[in-house]
Amino acid sequence: MPTAREIMTNDVTCVSEHDDLKTAARRMAELGVGSLPICGADNRLKGMVTDRDIVVKVLAEGRDPGNVTAGELAQSEAVTIGADDDATEILRTMGQHKVRRLPVIDGQQLVGIVAVADVARSLPERPVGDLIEAISEHN
Repeated sequence: MPTAREIMTNDVTCVSEHDDLKTAARRMAELGVGSLPICGADNRLKGMVTDRDIVVKVLAEGRDPGNVTAGELAQSEAVTIGADDDATEILRTMGQHKVRRLPVIDGQQLVGIVAVADVARSLPERPVGDLIEAISEHN
């Protein structure tokens, strides 16, 4: 079974916890991604910000994304996966937390991101189908 380190995307760009959400949105557009890790001044992961967070938690509430920082949207603790955790653990964690992307941590350092697409390329069809079903369920 492949590990997170073997299937992750290791070219990760962070947004600073002090960057405003206009900056985060611009960076997402430049990179063609829908989420970015939020990193603190200590270069440690503080959370994740998604394009959906910006729309639902900022724009829909009439707030100015130029006056809201990424750190304000950071959850209390980001859901992560260890670099040496295997695909079974990745599937379990994604399904349990209903997330499509997991930051990959080695010690305290962010080393990559594992997305559903990375898992899909690495595993047989059935476990990936089960994952998609689990994270797509509406409460």
